[in-house]
Amino acid sequence: MNLHVAQERNPWSDLVVLFAWTLGCTILVQLLLMLGGAMLNQDLLALTQPSVGKKPVGVFSYLVLGGSSVGTFLIPALIYQRARAATDIFPAQNWRDWKTYVFGIVFLVAFSPCMSIISDWNMQMTFPEGMRGVENWMREQEDMMAHLTAQTVMVNDVGRLLANVLVIGILPAVSEEFFFRGALQQIFARVLKHEQFSIWIVAIIFSAIHFQFYGFFPRMLLGVFFGYLVVWTGNIWTAVFAHFVNNTSVTILAFYYASENKTYDELVKSDSYSIIVYLGSLFISVAVAYLFFRYTAKKKIYGEQLG
Repeated sequence: MNLHVAQERNPWSDLVVLFAWTLGCTILVQLLLMLGGAMLNQDLLALTQPSVGKKPVGVFSYLVLGGSSVGTFLIPALIYQRARAATDIFPAQNWRDWKTYVFGIVFLVAFSPCMSIISDWNMQMTFPEGMRGVENWMREQEDMMAHLTAQTVMVNDVGRLLANVLVIGILPAVSEEFFFRGALQQIFARVLKHEQFSIWIVAIIFSAIHFQFYGFFPRMLLGVFFGYLVVWTGNIWTAVFAHFVNNTSVTILAFYYASENKTYDELVKSDSYSIIVYLGSLFISVAVAYLFFRYTAKKKIYGEQLG
C-alpha cells in the first residue's frame, strides 16, 4: 500500500471518520430496509432475529443480509477511499497474477483439518461459574445465529443457491475485505506503525464484529490469513477471492446436504482425524505459506524485495 501521503494525516482522525461513516451508513440502510419492509407488509423482526420453523428465508431476508453487508462495510469503505483518494486503500498490484490466487486456495485446503480442530476447541469453550450468565447469553446468540444460518443455507433449489452465493459469498467477500483489509488495516498500520500488528488487530475486530463467539478463533485466523494475503501480494483481490471461495464452498456444500435430505447439524459436524493428519496439515500449511511469501518477494509484488 502507498502509505506516504497517508502518514501525513493523523490516523486516529481517519479512524474516527471511517467509523462515523460506518455508523451513519448502517443506520441509514437499516432504516431504509425497515421502511421497505413496512411498505411490503414484512415482519420487521426479520431484521434482528430468525423466524421460528424450518422454512427457508424469504426475499426480504435476503435483502436484509445483502443490504447489511453493503451498508455497513462496502459503502463506508468506498466513501473513505473517495475522501482519501491520494492513499491506495484498495491495492491491486499485479492483480492478473493467477498464481497468487491459487496459493491462497491451496493454503485454505491444507489448513482445513487444523481449522477443524480449532473450531471444535472453540465450541467447547466454557467460563468460570461467576461468568455463567455471560456464557448463557453467548450460547443464546450462537444458537440464534446457527438457526438463521441453517434457514438460509439449507436449500435444495438452484434459485436460492444462487441467492446464497450472492449474499453469503460475493457481497460479504467484497464488502468485508474492502472495509477490514482495505480501509481499516491501512489505518491501523499507521496507528501501530507496524503492518504485522495491524493484521492481527484487524482480524480480532473482524471476528468480534460477527458476534459468533463460539467461532471466534477460526474466524480470527481467517482474518489473519486474509490480511497477510493483502500485505504479501499488494493485491486486495487475493483476499476477496479467498473469502469468496471460503464462504461459497459452504453454501454449495449446504445445498448438496439439503438435496440429500441431510440436516444442518450434519453439515457443521467436524470430521475427526488422526494426529498424523493434523500434523501433516500444519506442516503443509506452513510450507505453502513460506513458498507463497517467497514467491511474492521474488516477484516484487509487494514493492521492494523482501527477505
